[in-house]
Parts: sequence; C-alpha cells; structure tokens
Amino acid sequence: MARSIRRCRDVLVAVSVALLSASLCLADEPGAQVKPVMVEKLPNVPGKSISAVLVSYAPGAKSARHHHAGSVLVYVLSGAIRSENSATGPAKVYKAGESFFEPAGSEHLISENASTVEPASLLAVFVADDGAQLTTFDK
Repeated sequence: MARSIRRCRDVLVAVSVALLSASLCLADEPGAQVKPVMVEKLPNVPGKSISAVLVSYAPGAKSARHHHAGSVLVYVLSGAIRSENSATGPAKVYKAGESFFEPAGSEHLISENASTVEPASLLAVFVADDGAQLTTFDK
C-alpha cells in the first residue's frame, strides 16, 4: 500500500513538474534557461502549491516584462541579477547570496543578468494557486 502511494505521488509530481515547465514560457527568452525543481501542494493551505524553479541567465541575457501568479521569493545563486518590481521600488542589483520578494499582483519590470561577461542564476520559489500559470509575459 505504501509503495503504491509513493508511486502515485511520484507520478503526480512528475506531471506537476511537466505542467510547471510548460507554464513558465521562458524558453522564448534568449539566454534564459528555466528548469523546474519541484512542485508540492501545501497541505496546510488548501488550493495552494509551492513551486521552485532554477533560472539561469547567459551573460547579458534578460527576460521581457512579466508578472507571476501568487508571490515569489528569489534567491540569487551565482553572479548578479538586476531586478525591478512595480511594488518594491527602483531597479537594484542583487548578488549571489542575496534575495528579494515579489508580492502577488506586482509586475516584474526588469529581470536580467547584470553582467555582460559572467553567467548568473537564481532560485525562484512561488506560492500560488494549484495549477496556476506561474509566469505570464506582457505584450
């Protein structure tokens, strides 16, 4: 029984990761690579999930203006990321080991590698509705 439950859980996680990957749509962004890390439903918050995504930027790469479902906590893993969010003030450069928060309903105005010679990466942790499209690019 426990083995069957684990197998079902593994299948659900795999499907969730596939859906997360499809929902991010960052593949169209030159120089940005997105890799889903995990998705888990929050048992203490019905209808919400926590999702972790690794975003890697080539030197000088950037993402177009966008917004996210729910709230996002970002931790810079390597390099330096220039970010500006409509709710948190002017653009700022965050270096490896630093973090920033994007509240629900805000717009990500700038998201780019601050360096033209070194790569940069970040871990984005989303708390959003189950099955939500996590990133939507502005037109």
